[in-house]
Amino acid sequence: MMKEHLQQLAAQLEGDLFFDDTMRILYATDASAYREMPLAVAIPKTRNDIQALIRFAQEHHTSLIPRTAGTSLAGQVVGNGIVVDVGRHFTRILELNKEEGWVRVEPGVIRDELNLFLKPHGLFFGPETSTANRAMIGGMVGNNSCGSNSVVYGSTRDHLLEVQALLSDGSKVVFKALSPDEFHAKCELDTLEGKVYRQIRSILSVESNQEEIRRQFPKPSVERRNTGYAIDLLVETAPFNAGGPDFNFCSLIAGSEGTLCFITEIKLHVNELPPRESGLLCVHFNTIDESLRANLIALKYKPSASELIDHYILECTKDNIEQRKNRFFVQGDPGAILVIEYARETREEIADICRQVEAEMRAAGLGYHFPVLYGDDCKKIWTLRKAGLGLLGNLPGDDKAVPVIEDTAVDVNDLPAYIRDFNEILQKHGLYSVHYAHAGSGELHLRPILNLKTEEGNRMFRVIAEEIATLVKKYNGSLSGEHGDGRLRGEFIPQMIGPKNYELLRQIKYTWDPKNIFNPNKIVDTPSMNSMLRYEPGQQTPTFNTIFRYHNQDILQHAEQCNGSGDCRKTHLSGGTMCPSYMATRNEKDTTRARANILREFLTHSHKVNRFDHAEIKEVMDLCLSCKGCKGECPSNVDVAKLKAEFLQHYYDANGVPLRSRLIANFTKSAPQYAHIAEADIAGMV
Repeated sequence: MMKEHLQQLAAQLEGDLFFDDTMRILYATDASAYREMPLAVAIPKTRNDIQALIRFAQEHHTSLIPRTAGTSLAGQVVGNGIVVDVGRHFTRILELNKEEGWVRVEPGVIRDELNLFLKPHGLFFGPETSTANRAMIGGMVGNNSCGSNSVVYGSTRDHLLEVQALLSDGSKVVFKALSPDEFHAKCELDTLEGKVYRQIRSILSVESNQEEIRRQFPKPSVERRNTGYAIDLLVETAPFNAGGPDFNFCSLIAGSEGTLCFITEIKLHVNELPPRESGLLCVHFNTIDESLRANLIALKYKPSASELIDHYILECTKDNIEQRKNRFFVQGDPGAILVIEYARETREEIADICRQVEAEMRAAGLGYHFPVLYGDDCKKIWTLRKAGLGLLGNLPGDDKAVPVIEDTAVDVNDLPAYIRDFNEILQKHGLYSVHYAHAGSGELHLRPILNLKTEEGNRMFRVIAEEIATLVKKYNGSLSGEHGDGRLRGEFIPQMIGPKNYELLRQIKYTWDPKNIFNPNKIVDTPSMNSMLRYEPGQQTPTFNTIFRYHNQDILQHAEQCNGSGDCRKTHLSGGTMCPSYMATRNEKDTTRARANILREFLTHSHKVNRFDHAEIKEVMDLCLSCKGCKGECPSNVDVAKLKAEFLQHYYDANGVPLRSRLIANFTKSAPQYAHIAEADIAGMV
């Protein structure tokens, strides 16, 4: 019956609706540890399409899961409803106002491509994720993304001026800054829009609620705060705090992960271009603790970024074709490198600052090598740093650096002590962690090494999450700094902000979305964080007799090196080779990620003796050009050309070799046999 309903829905849409197994598999995962088969995948073309999807979800008791690039790390775009991919058609830059410093875009606009558009106007959008060459503005709003330069430019929320959206009843709404009088006028509307304004007023006008919010939410000095809905920011606005800024629901929508409304347009504040010159002081340390103490010195000199790269990441770069050449500046085998960016008008100013920083660090006994890099060398260093997530997929075997507590943020002054406590907890369990990224903002991406295919690995996944959540609360930090709550951290929000505040969040969710159609089970009412994972604990897979050899792993483990970070989704505007078929079609099915995902799925779950014998794999592999771009450019070094050749051999073993393939393979033998045909044609022409 549902299939018939979906067929009727497909006929109503200008865009596409897929409910075949292949597309559902490809959208069952993101860049997190989670996997859940969706009901269908929608690729809407118009706002009317989205309204039709909302009506369908209301009538048939299903849900809509908004998705852009699908690089979420906490399972935000994984669910059993209809995944709605707006990254294919909602890609227009609609309006620029240079004088007022804002731009209006659709949610599928890629962050770096927005900046390519803005650059000739002397402007740019500041927040920069490590996935900026494929991350889309809608996703950045949903997760309240930031990046290495957040010490200067903050998060997406800080630049979000206005949102056009559809509410859960399909009504159109615009959220923007409102004076107290305008706010109270909104409360008088006899619509769902009016209801959400009245409800937030009823919550935040109560003095005891205000006190509880201020007491329990992360302390204001924690710059990166994505825990739950941001009612801690709204409570400080003018309707509830005299002299506060104007009320703007955009503060709530940023970081709401598509659980409250469906965004169709976004208005962003943009900055003037940064100073002309920038330089990187790449300080080498023997230990991570040294680097974090030195970080506090670096911050005194107003850097635009201070990023950590630990020795695990650096080791991964040694075996990566693309990143090996970017480690030219590394001296010896440091325990950590702090990459500190200073942006000024001249290199002389930067060099002077770097000398002062080096002198103060050396006086404190911190650091042993202090190279300063400029120009194209800086691009190489940032490329290496941003490749960190993908590089972690290179760990051989089933032990992986797992995203579980990779997004914790504390006051930057608390960071050295917090990391010492953090590592003591891991050492107690016989574990170790990767440390990298945003030292300057009080957030390191911390990934313990676990095997989620085992019962013990699944158990430790939860144990570590529980114990680190308690540690973060001790420091009044945020369990999520930039990657969001999703399925991973939603379970711990009551602990992080208190049960009373958590109940306020639930009231907000179900006032905005009474039937729970927008991305359910994220932020509130999330299932157990160690359920619906890509790997079932104790999962068994057979031994594969392969044609090729895979270094220190089998073919399934090689496909599993793809962690979903989506580097293969960059377009031609970003340069490089990977992935040419995606650049041409802009379809998820034609990404390197999709090919690894489809192979992983069937090699894991197929009931056939020959697990390669599936037409679905052939369909997704078909447009792979075997160019080997992924072998060099994918940070995880997933060699899809090799995987495709392996697959085709086993598939042809089961189904025979097509005539076309035989002709191409044997053209050197067949060419002489057909030469006389060409000769006859030429003779006839003469």
